[in-house]
Amino acid sequence: MKIVHAASELYPYVKTGGLADAVASLANALAERGHEIVVFVPGYRSVVEHPDAREATTLLRPKIEMGDVYMSGEVRAFSPRPGVIVYLICRDEFFDRRQPYGTSERDYEDNHHRFIFFCKGVVEAMRLLRINADVIHCHDWQTGLLPLLLRHAEQRHGDVLAMHTVFSVHNLAFQGVFPMRSFYRTNLPEELMGIDGVEFYGQMSMMKAGLLFADRLVTVSPRYAQEIQTPEFGFGLDGVVATRANDLIGLLNGIDRAIWNPATDNLLPACYTIDDLKGKWTCRAELLRRHGFDPEYPGPVFGMVCRLTAQKGVDLVLANREFFKREDCRLVVLGTGEIKLVDGLRDLAGSLPKKVALSAKLDESMSHLVTAGSDFFLMPSRFEPCGLNQMYAQVYGTIPLTTRVGGLVDSVVDCEDDPDRGTGIQFATSPEGVLSGLVRALELHRNTAKLVRIQLRGMRHDFSWKDTVKGYEKLYDETV
Repeated sequence: MKIVHAASELYPYVKTGGLADAVASLANALAERGHEIVVFVPGYRSVVEHPDAREATTLLRPKIEMGDVYMSGEVRAFSPRPGVIVYLICRDEFFDRRQPYGTSERDYEDNHHRFIFFCKGVVEAMRLLRINADVIHCHDWQTGLLPLLLRHAEQRHGDVLAMHTVFSVHNLAFQGVFPMRSFYRTNLPEELMGIDGVEFYGQMSMMKAGLLFADRLVTVSPRYAQEIQTPEFGFGLDGVVATRANDLIGLLNGIDRAIWNPATDNLLPACYTIDDLKGKWTCRAELLRRHGFDPEYPGPVFGMVCRLTAQKGVDLVLANREFFKREDCRLVVLGTGEIKLVDGLRDLAGSLPKKVALSAKLDESMSHLVTAGSDFFLMPSRFEPCGLNQMYAQVYGTIPLTTRVGGLVDSVVDCEDDPDRGTGIQFATSPEGVLSGLVRALELHRNTAKLVRIQLRGMRHDFSWKDTVKGYEKLYDETV
């Protein structure tokens, strides 16, 4: 099949979270199975400056209709691996910026214009380059208008650009909601401005457009597919999702073992395998050393890598500062996010400099080291559509501590719930729940034999795309 993906992130060119990893891994897995893969991403500064893209060929300079004006752009292409072509939709005004969506303080005010332009650029490139797809797979709100714009273009030009459309919900909390006055930029029929179209409490929702008008819907875990049909996790769109329940499926993301494999990871100071964990202790010592701790420290080390937001439960960790003050342990946190939470962690690290360290930045190399060098990986998320870090942690022999939500339920087995299959520790989404998980981790760390058994059990788990990609192939076959 010819499968076109459209996404706002793609590893290793632009990444703020799991979306980039998921899109890249799925595209590569499909290519390995013989499919012809095309991926569209915005021509951000980080993408254009990447070594892979420096030799990109400019194929088109289209004029994109944006309301009552036409805006010029460029379509560039390069192939990072056999079977995969990456197309960049470029316009410096929109995409030549330091960050893809905004600063840590606020989003860019023109994000609606930027991603309407991106979606229209994808459609125009497909039309002019004759990219006749069996399926176009759109990812998250930034591409939510694509199914509509695609069909509208087909009607206008009497053409077929894609047989069917699939829309992935990676995180329903981010919905692309903008003032309705921006709808004119889409050049879509006015009747789509109503409640049966893109209207959402008087505004325009790009996420709602994808949910309503794609042929099939998919979420990144089975549990999350059920959760987003409830008021607790639906963020006001649960009713819309419920109307598409028969077209919705949940498929748990996989991980790219070419990148996340402790036996071959060149970002680590030492590699290791299930048969020889010596390298893990080297990673542990290096993690401690880099954060100003004694590299020979024998007690439990907790790691946390995430966007520093309420969704990720950072405030629930801060609510347990007395635990870190009282107990003999170490905590290393890596990430950026909400200023209030970053400041809270900075204050915690400042008050406990011998126990807590914060690296308030995005650092791919350090994320691998935290994953490998920690004893426990902390993920107290309020909701988690899939989550990849808990999978990375397990294959790196690091025991995940997670809440019981979304993909965390689908990928972590509590070692008390099932002593023979358990690979982690799970708890309720509350300060008290997080505390119970931390206390259980301390107890487990004292039982070395049990700790190692659980570590090795996690390392044996196959989280690769081998089986998940078959689920996507089936979805595409059924859709076509």
